[in-house]
Amino acid sequence: MNNSLVSIITPTYNCGPFIAETIRSVQAQTYTDWEMIIVDDCSTDETRDVVAGFIVNDPRIRYLCNERNSGAAITRNRALREARGRWIAFLDSDDLWEPQKLERQVDFMSANGYAFTYHEYVEMMQDGALRGIRVSGPKRVSRWAMFACCWPGCLSVMYDSTCIGLVQIADIRKNNDTALWLKVVRKSPCYLLPENLARYRRRSGSITPPSIVGRIKALYPLFRVAEGMNPVAAWAWTLVNVAASFYKKIFYVKKYNAV
Repeated sequence: MNNSLVSIITPTYNCGPFIAETIRSVQAQTYTDWEMIIVDDCSTDETRDVVAGFIVNDPRIRYLCNERNSGAAITRNRALREARGRWIAFLDSDDLWEPQKLERQVDFMSANGYAFTYHEYVEMMQDGALRGIRVSGPKRVSRWAMFACCWPGCLSVMYDSTCIGLVQIADIRKNNDTALWLKVVRKSPCYLLPENLARYRRRSGSITPPSIVGRIKALYPLFRVAEGMNPVAAWAWTLVNVAASFYKKIFYVKKYNAV
């Protein structure tokens, strides 16, 4: 294992229009000791060709393709098994990092001895225009706080694999990133770096459930399948999460002037 290397986990599926910008945001990092592991879940668009254009000139980018379409959880698991770095970071193939993201987060974790961290980020529209929304969270997220609400955005998380080890999750269609955090938080609390270091793209047709009923249907498998809880406990934690999401929106999702 390389103790300075950051392994960037990037599952992708039909993100051809966005993935080039995502890769460029990684290449622009002031911290240069990284590998980007892109695992393609059998895209039917130009994703493979776009990534191939970057691999020719940058050996830090690795591209793998599933034999068949398997879903985000299986795809993310495969990327995690391929990781060779001490630091594990996550960037979906339509989101962007600010240039100082890796440097600031590795320094933050190293200086404080943290094994699991996240940071603030802003939201943008599908075309890249900023929405004027900034997302934060508590300074310290305990195990039970993480079970109550998914505080970190996937693009903001980093953990130390020497402390956490290899993490693999059950095959659930939605909330598979949350399923990862519930495994990791058993080993370490999650600490907030209070800086905006990324941009999350809100896309039309997003799989994020827009309604309470949709959220319940997406959350229940997280606790029943991924966590193996009995039905009563799974329903209880599902309802806690629905309530906590409103709390998060009130206190940690803030509007600002994006102009």
